[in-house]
Amino acid sequence: MSNKAKQFFRKIRFSPGIVVVAIVIIIAVAAAYTSCFSVDETEQAVITRFGKYYTTVGSGLQFKLPFGIDKNYNVPVNVAQTEQFGFETVVPGRTNQYQNNRLDESTMLTGDLNIVDVEWIIQYKIIDPRAWLFNVLENKQTIRDISQSVVNMLVGDRAILDVMGPDRLAIENAALELMNENFKSLGLGINVIAVKLQNIVPPEGVQAAFEDVNRAIQDMNRFINEGKEAYNSEIPKAQGEAEQQILIAQGYAAERINRAQGDVARFNSVYEEYRQSPQVTRDRLYLETMEEVFTAKQNSTLIDKNLENILPIKNITGAVQE
Repeated sequence: MSNKAKQFFRKIRFSPGIVVVAIVIIIAVAAAYTSCFSVDETEQAVITRFGKYYTTVGSGLQFKLPFGIDKNYNVPVNVAQTEQFGFETVVPGRTNQYQNNRLDESTMLTGDLNIVDVEWIIQYKIIDPRAWLFNVLENKQTIRDISQSVVNMLVGDRAILDVMGPDRLAIENAALELMNENFKSLGLGINVIAVKLQNIVPPEGVQAAFEDVNRAIQDMNRFINEGKEAYNSEIPKAQGEAEQQILIAQGYAAERINRAQGDVARFNSVYEEYRQSPQVTRDRLYLETMEEVFTAKQNSTLIDKNLENILPIKNITGAVQE
């Protein structure tokens, strides 16, 4: 290096103005770098000042006090997060600290003292970033502990066949409600949006027998549905026939009543005539009766009460008596 170059560097090294400018530039760059941060559209950022909560900001380019005075913690609030229980999904190249011992948490005791393996998942969203960060120390593990406790309780209140069959939806709905109540009381800052039961199977030694029972239950439900279909097709038909018979009976009753009323009216009129002229009325009734007898469409026979045998005197219908 030449003498001129050495003299130049000595001037730069020991010049106070250059040192001050360099320090100012470094501070400005550091301040700009530590005071700007970006927040994704699915996130909200919690800002602390000297380690204490200060504010929560939304998505976009945000600013804070530099040099660690303010710190930001980005929290995904618009993303549905999932926790799995009783089974594991292995992600290549990633180790999940909650994947260990998941098979043990699926084994549960039912209300009728049977053992069953239950697999389920929950989905939740963070609704309060501040509570999520500061209220509970081990928030992920708390979610798993509360969820496991709730499902264990609901399964323990039911028989194994109910857990495997008709009560699945009831367990999911009750678990969703109970989990949200527990998380709200703890101030965890989340809301469970779904609880889904996956595989529910008995122990391997009796799995074949339970499968037979399950098939029998399915057959029973099928027969019940077929019976309901037959019921729905036959009952309206029977009801229509019943209504038809009722209408016929009502019509017949009205006819009989009208006929009886007519007979009563005719009898009253005859009785009134009989009161006025008994003999004439008696003769008229006799003649009308004899006319009906001799004009009948069947064979008629006159009988002499003093004879022991019937004597056919006249064939009213006009047929020749043999």
